[in-house]
Amino acid sequence: MQVNTLILGAGAAGMMCARYSGGSTLVIDHAKAPGEKIRISGGGRCNFTNMYAEAKNYLSANPHFCKSALARYTQWDFIELVSRHGIAWHEKTLGQLFCDGSSKQIITLLVEELRQAGAELWLQTAVETVETTPAGYRVKLLREGKAHTVTCRNLVLATGGKSIPKMGATGLAYDLARQFGLQVTETRAGLVPFTFPDGRFKPLAGTALPARLSNARTSFDEALLFTHRGLSGPSVLQLSSYWHEGEEITVNLIPETPLFTLLREQRQAEGRRDLTTELSRHLPSKLVDFLKPQLDLKGRLADQSDAALQALCEALQNWHLLPAGTEGYRTAEVTLGGIDTDGLSSKTMEAKAAPGLYAIGEAVDVTGWLGGYNFQWAWSSGFAAGTAIAATI
Repeated sequence: MQVNTLILGAGAAGMMCARYSGGSTLVIDHAKAPGEKIRISGGGRCNFTNMYAEAKNYLSANPHFCKSALARYTQWDFIELVSRHGIAWHEKTLGQLFCDGSSKQIITLLVEELRQAGAELWLQTAVETVETTPAGYRVKLLREGKAHTVTCRNLVLATGGKSIPKMGATGLAYDLARQFGLQVTETRAGLVPFTFPDGRFKPLAGTALPARLSNARTSFDEALLFTHRGLSGPSVLQLSSYWHEGEEITVNLIPETPLFTLLREQRQAEGRRDLTTELSRHLPSKLVDFLKPQLDLKGRLADQSDAALQALCEALQNWHLLPAGTEGYRTAEVTLGGIDTDGLSSKTMEAKAAPGLYAIGEAVDVTGWLGGYNFQWAWSSGFAAGTAIAATI
């Protein structure tokens, strides 16, 4: 079988690329259904983009690489596409956009778009071998137990990273990139919960509150969730992408609460009130009980000097913790690192040393924040590669 373009991976980036690649395109995926990571995203409603997406929201060895693709296909372009398909959506916090209905609506949109563009979709199809030919690439596939050989002028690596291996995630894109002379930067789990030894926060499992999590490089103000294994929630997932093994983090449990002023006022008005009772008006009571022995929380408000209240607030604002690690690729939403951007054109996503080879989406060393940014990178990088391919036909 001969096609102009073979796309490995029927995820967000791969299907987006197929929509714009100019026909004679085959998209293959090992899964039984396309867009499996889309399906489970956003609690089943798909956080499909972010209203504030821009280059500063992405991590990469080359922070400028993503600018071209993001500028050529913006969040507003995808919002227009979603609206054109009649998919109702809403904005949550911090510019995050979700379907009112189901994430399956986004998958249906992408499948309809690629098929209208003349692309074909093969599922339950595995890659056996890939080799070059004088005219492009020869790929041996195994589809539902039957061998197929596909030759193509363009080959697109859109198989994602290593995150969530139970869904079939592998390092295939990295292996193929290396095979054709591209470098791969070190990979690790991103947007992933922190773990702590000995069930440290097990008594607090399920407790959540607004917090500011920081390290030496950055900080995030979002929800913090205590779990049986450690810490999760948006602030934790965000910081995990900037965290390195053995590094301490700082938790501010009262980032927007003028607690010192409030405690002094209540000391005047309700001096007989127990300190922990008053703290439970501002923090979850389970958390106050957990911190009670560590911070020596005892006595009435009237017993607390200004210096004692200042020290308490300082401790709540600067809780230093040392994670044992993260939950790894098993629960990570993304993979940090990947195919080195130095080997790719930022305008077309084509490999500089391997004509006709493209890399897009999570396979590339571009990783977005939590909140729809990674889907926007998939749309933008898929569009960049697809339109570049179409221009060569």
